[in-house]
Amino acid sequence: MSTRSAFLAAGVAIAAAIFLLRPASDLSRDLGEAVADMILANATIYTADPAMPFAEAMAVRAGRVLRVGGYYSVKELKGRHTMELNLSGNVVLPGFIDSHVHFIDGGLQLARVPLRGVTSKDDFINRVKEAVKDKHPGQWIFGGGWNNDFWGGDYPTAAWLDDISPDNPVWLSRMDGHMGIANSLAMRMAGINKNTNNPVGGTIMRTTEGEPTGLLVDAAMKLVFDVISEVSIHERRDALLRASRHALMRGVTTVVDVGSYFPGKSEKQVWQDFTDIYEWAHSVETMIMRVCLFFPMPTWSRVYDLIHEKGRMLSQWIHLGGVKAFLDGSLGSSSALFYEHYKDDPRSYGLQLVDMDYLLNTTLELDKSGLQIAIHAIGDKANDMLLDMYEKVVDLNGMKDHRFRIEHAQHLAPGAAKRFGKHGIIASVQPDHILDDANSAGKKIGIERAERSSYSFRSLLDGGAHLAFGSDWPVSDINPLQAIRTAVSRKPVGWEVPWIPAERLSLDDSLKAHTISAAYACFLDHVLGSLSEGKYADFVILPSTSWNEFGSDITDHVLATYVNGKQAYP
Repeated sequence: MSTRSAFLAAGVAIAAAIFLLRPASDLSRDLGEAVADMILANATIYTADPAMPFAEAMAVRAGRVLRVGGYYSVKELKGRHTMELNLSGNVVLPGFIDSHVHFIDGGLQLARVPLRGVTSKDDFINRVKEAVKDKHPGQWIFGGGWNNDFWGGDYPTAAWLDDISPDNPVWLSRMDGHMGIANSLAMRMAGINKNTNNPVGGTIMRTTEGEPTGLLVDAAMKLVFDVISEVSIHERRDALLRASRHALMRGVTTVVDVGSYFPGKSEKQVWQDFTDIYEWAHSVETMIMRVCLFFPMPTWSRVYDLIHEKGRMLSQWIHLGGVKAFLDGSLGSSSALFYEHYKDDPRSYGLQLVDMDYLLNTTLELDKSGLQIAIHAIGDKANDMLLDMYEKVVDLNGMKDHRFRIEHAQHLAPGAAKRFGKHGIIASVQPDHILDDANSAGKKIGIERAERSSYSFRSLLDGGAHLAFGSDWPVSDINPLQAIRTAVSRKPVGWEVPWIPAERLSLDDSLKAHTISAAYACFLDHVLGSLSEGKYADFVILPSTSWNEFGSDITDHVLATYVNGKQAYP
């Protein structure tokens, strides 16, 4: 951090401390007189509001934006106890909304074996070996984030782990969450052997002799999940706080949490997290950022009853979004559903994880009940199947504000992008997955197919889709500024030219996808997503000192994050 940035950050912290130390009587008097609690002055404010895209000053009162505009207009709202923060031109953005995270899992992963970015078998093994040192015999070793493409493509096997963890069961999930590796002890505990059949919607990877390698794909992961002891409430509550602090450090003030729900995992975990973690945190007033929750589709009637009883907004912190389902798997695990076979496995077209008649009938009922539907689809065939289904739902239920979501929408057949726009379907996408797939998609499905179909952001926008950016954390790290940079440049590390340059986005389009469009995607655009009068004062301050500086070199960090007009980071 530069000297100037450090000085500004210190000033922000001191000003916030002064504000929080104000006498309650002074605060109530100012509120009664509609006087601002805080004024940002001499700033470069990007509002994400088309009515006033940029401003130089903003007033905040009682956690909401009171006024945005020129300094002299905003200065009228200054009172004796108003905190004024002179930003000397620094860029201010609306707080980022991450449209797709597994939030508690992300917080847990921060305390587990970190395998993201590992580039060799030896490093993979050594990281697990270090973790075993601190464990008692019988304790599970958990980790995640590995990507076999980073070390040449060979999948890890139980044999990599057995010598270093003979007394500890091991489960390490791949970066996409659709595959994991178990050591032999974990497989014995799960009853996995040569005679174990593949479950519906899942695959036990095997040697040429038919022996399990330790790799489990999608629904097959449940075999191990069923023998893993539940994570304690204490650990999960710690994970929420850890995850929240990590997100706020990256400028994220709201997340759409699709829960600890993967193919093969029980639906009950999401509900346990809701009652044990989120409702608890709300009751003891420890929520420090906003969440929009999606629940497993099979439990939709319970979601409906909860909303009917308590409403969609449990508080300013917790919003009940809707339900989530899976149609296929992932590209890296060769379980995304395609029209054509995988280049590296001519027998495989991917996996369909749910019956379409069930999905259609359930979606019809959900839509009639007013619940928002979000369904995971990565392969081109899976996306077309969902588009067909959503069109049937509209035909049968009629036109209304559905805001159907397709989570990921990674690979699209010709013409599919325009079909998103026909019914205003939300494309909930993750730009930073490009950093992984640009180097591997050609190997999985062929270069021509990959370049024709992958991450069609520009085509989706041009076709009228609503684009909402997210991270899929802990699959990818939660880092909106990096995601925006990726969407603008489409250049993975070490690349001199963009991957599929025609699909690049402008800076403005990318910012909106992480702010106002992301708020729209979860029915929160009336209170979040832009720095507009009346909305929550959630915003970030960047080290960039002008819009031109920010546009020419998108920063990778924030100086400060504010929620409800109060400093939440650092």
